[in-house]
Amino acid sequence: MTTRPRCVVVIDDDPSIREVAELSLSAVGGYETHSAGDGTEGVALARRVRPDAVLLDVMMPTLDGPTVLARLRAVDVLRDVPVVFLTAKVGAQDIAALDGLGAAAVITKPFDPLELAHRLAAALGWDT
Repeated sequence: MTTRPRCVVVIDDDPSIREVAELSLSAVGGYETHSAGDGTEGVALARRVRPDAVLLDVMMPTLDGPTVLARLRAVDVLRDVPVVFLTAKVGAQDIAALDGLGAAAVITKPFDPLELAHRLAAALGWDT
């Protein structure tokens, strides 16, 4: 029996981050990946593909990561999908504030592309 690979939606306004994250997650982790360049597009994409996880940038124009997380939580089929924040803010207070929003984890930028899939899997308790 063949199982489908886990699906991850990457939402980040920086095209280079999206590209590196998608490549890392698919090539290293074997995940099916989809990406969106803004929060509105990301929520619509997540509704469509129903991912196993969302990797979400914190600081984006128009809709920031916390707002996108709230919108994802308002959609019945996405309410329980784990969200992992991506952020360039690395202060302990910043990380604690993000953790308090209900994200499964926080991964800081810049990240090692060879480690991203492993860090995501470890944060979510997925087998690697």
